Amino acid sequence: MSDPTTTTTPLRAVLGERAAKALATHLELHTAGDLIYHFPRRYDERGEHTDMRDLKIGEQVTLLAQVQSVSVKPMRARKGNMLEITIGDGSGATLTCTFFNQAWRERELRRGRWGLFAGKITDFRGKRQLNGPAYQLLSADATQDEAAEEIEEFAGALIPVYPAAQAVPTWVIAKHVRTLLETFQPPADPLPAAVRANRNLVGIGTALREIHRPSSKEALFAAKYRLKWDEAFAVQLTLVQRRARAAAAPGTARPRAEGGILAKFDATLPYELTDGQRQVGEEIAADLAHPHPMHRLLQGEVGSGKTLVSVRAMLQVVDAGGQAALLAPTEVLATQHYRGISEQLGALGRAGEIDGDPGGTQLTLVTGSLGAAARRAALAKVADGTAGIVVGTHALLYEGVDFRDLGLVVVDEQHRFGVEQRDALRAKAARPPHVLVMTATPIPRTVAMTVYGDLEVSTLSQLPRGRSPIASHVVPPERPAFLDRAWQRLREEVKAGHQAYVVCPRIGTGGADEDEEPPGDNEPARRPPLAVTEVAPLLAEGPLNGLRIGVLHGKLPADEKDAVMRAFAGGDLDVLVATTVIEVGVDVPNATVMIIMDADRFGVSQLHQLRGRVGRGSAAGICLLVTESVEGTAARERLDAVASTTDGFRLSEIDLEQRREGDVLGASQSGRHSHLRLLSLLHDAKLITDARTEAADLIAGDPDLTDHPALAASVAALVDEERAEYLEKG
Repeated sequence: MSDPTTTTTPLRAVLGERAAKALATHLELHTAGDLIYHFPRRYDERGEHTDMRDLKIGEQVTLLAQVQSVSVKPMRARKGNMLEITIGDGSGATLTCTFFNQAWRERELRRGRWGLFAGKITDFRGKRQLNGPAYQLLSADATQDEAAEEIEEFAGALIPVYPAAQAVPTWVIAKHVRTLLETFQPPADPLPAAVRANRNLVGIGTALREIHRPSSKEALFAAKYRLKWDEAFAVQLTLVQRRARAAAAPGTARPRAEGGILAKFDATLPYELTDGQRQVGEEIAADLAHPHPMHRLLQGEVGSGKTLVSVRAMLQVVDAGGQAALLAPTEVLATQHYRGISEQLGALGRAGEIDGDPGGTQLTLVTGSLGAAARRAALAKVADGTAGIVVGTHALLYEGVDFRDLGLVVVDEQHRFGVEQRDALRAKAARPPHVLVMTATPIPRTVAMTVYGDLEVSTLSQLPRGRSPIASHVVPPERPAFLDRAWQRLREEVKAGHQAYVVCPRIGTGGADEDEEPPGDNEPARRPPLAVTEVAPLLAEGPLNGLRIGVLHGKLPADEKDAVMRAFAGGDLDVLVATTVIEVGVDVPNATVMIIMDADRFGVSQLHQLRGRVGRGSAAGICLLVTESVEGTAARERLDAVASTTDGFRLSEIDLEQRREGDVLGASQSGRHSHLRLLSLLHDAKLITDARTEAADLIAGDPDLTDHPALAASVAALVDEERAEYLEKG
């Protein structure tokens, strides 16, 4: 009797050296645990076996038939060969089966052999055929009863289809899994018995066997539910633990002060706060007043007033004697924030200057492109505390930038900190500062619960008064006159005194650019995406001739970028041809039109962000999505969805449906093998909510899982340290 196989057993000990090497090389599967957690991505269902006289095109069938002829011939259009067999069932009806570059099958598919053939009926030049069918040949010496049993097993089975590689196809993986299951001994179930009972979950051994070799649809559902639960529970336990630790960490309270800068600022606001801004402001103010670091995510629609909320939070910290840093992902956005906040604060941000309010503070900008003298002056203000509010890029976090008393860090849009950045951030303060992360990309509730589960979440859904509606339309290839009309529409807006953006996915020739979004669909014969440096002169010479056109992209020198943005914001340019460098934070209320070229090259959330740059003033905005994608394609459906609604939360769900959810959970970011592969953030909302509830109850009584060592080990395996830190980065 062979030794039992456990999750840590090397695959070479179970399958032999050659098979183990293939699995390791092509699929990164090294141990029995790796293979047992390499779950099928779908299941083929054979169905009842079918009479060949009743076949219909497009039907999934299973046929009991005899091989009548076999031939191998070279293919005409490409290299390789085609194996073609004719099968019949004795009724007089026949069917052709084809296999490409699999001539070796001729050895077993011999004339006269009976077998079961399963696949989809297709039509080729008027003949019915099965292309590459799955098959199982019946034993030549099988009795009638044995043959009937084989037929029943094959026809009724749920056949697992695995994520595979060309060198290791799905049926080879299935064979290896069957071999493994013969000696596999599942681990002791790590889930507490109470949780299994509460949620009616099958044991881990049953789940692992049934997901590979399901005995029924009901058993498969129960297995998948249990394994999804393990994934959700591991993530939620990790996040609940981290939230509990953060809540217990020592911080510095920054309570609201009576009659301070914040009170003066509120008194000078030319408009009333929205109800949402007021409510979220109170939540943040209460967090800041606690002696533990705030970790809060502020999400809100484009233009919902998140920056104003953050300015009020920063002023509360300044009133309490601390400093606040606003981190932006690009220099363009950092400079834009600096100007915008300077205008909002007015004299309150110019303390110490002739026209400044002596009871105010100072605002300073720190970016990599500052000259040496300006940088020294800015850093001195940061170090001695003169600058209460510091705006910059992530360069703020590194060596040479020393704060006197950093109390709050506001992160705009770049809410994925690296480990080194987070450590650098903590080193800037004697105690961990409060952190406010802002995003204009609305996040579905289950994503917020799963990815940002260690943060408190605040949502701004109400737009400030005075914001105008944005109409969005697709400019499709089947209506060429629409593109001409788009340029006419832009000229009309400029003639009325407004301004416009034209957005392209690429900077210029010579390959991909740093601010280019990867194409949404991998269509094989697509031309390169349109580039700013190519489109701008064509527009200047053609449909936009005579208009004042500027160019902006991420590779321009900082002083040129700044000059272009100043010119556009000041009304000295009519049209800005730009990349996605304008995606967030750019605020020019006079801009009313945005034309997005090759719109299908952008993601849903990115399109929603981009169009939020128009309609920021009293005049209505219009966004035109120019595409070569035809009706019925996934790219066109995506654009039609964006054009049909300005509801960012609905669009965020569409965006999630079209992306790999593993990306959301950090699988691709870490570049490491992940066991988080069954859970769907959109379709398993109740399961995730239930897992959160159970995780909170368990951690409340056992914060470090001391009483549940097997569960702690299981969580560590599913959510390794690198992924746990990824989850924490929000």
